[in-house]
Amino acid sequence: MEDVKVLFEKNRDWASSVKTEDPEFFEKLAAQQNPEYLWIGCSDSRVPANQIVGLRPGEVFVHRNVANIVVHTDLNCLTVLQYAVEVLKVKHVIVVGHYGCGGIRAAYESPYSGLADNWLRNIRDVHFRHQKDLEAIEDEEERLSRLCELNVITQVSHVCHTTIVQQAWARGQKLAVHGWVYSLCDGLVKDLECSVDRLDQIPDAYRIAD
Repeated sequence: MEDVKVLFEKNRDWASSVKTEDPEFFEKLAAQQNPEYLWIGCSDSRVPANQIVGLRPGEVFVHRNVANIVVHTDLNCLTVLQYAVEVLKVKHVIVVGHYGCGGIRAAYESPYSGLADNWLRNIRDVHFRHQKDLEAIEDEEERLSRLCELNVITQVSHVCHTTIVQQAWARGQKLAVHGWVYSLCDGLVKDLECSVDRLDQIPDAYRIAD
């Protein structure tokens, strides 16, 4: 229990420091949230969304799961996406993976993970689709890093294929979807340059709103 109590002390110190810097911060924060960004990231404790991009509470809406996956049957993720797009009117959805991701490694090495195998299957699908290119990379760590990038690019596509995002574009809402990877080694974010911001960038086979 003592390990938990220290968190209350840290909370009081943090709240005090924030109020010292901006006495009206919490009053403004409680009044509304008006973020411009939805961050879809990994659950890994080493990847804190706000801190990485230097933003304060209230400036980033966040959804996290193992290996930052977007699945069309995941009502949790879709609910967050819908709220962010339709209610908060975010301007950017950012899928953020990270090098050294445990979910990516587990899917690549294919150990038995119990229930998690059903989730990791989504990454194995990415691996299978890009198997030839991945096998051409000799260094295993580099291969895992590339799989991490390919997973992010795939999830960006999945976000764009949702009715939520496509209907937003169809009604003229300004919205862009991006794919990034964060490095645990130097704290820097890499833009994978796979951004999509309009309906005609979606393949016809996946286009559901025009």
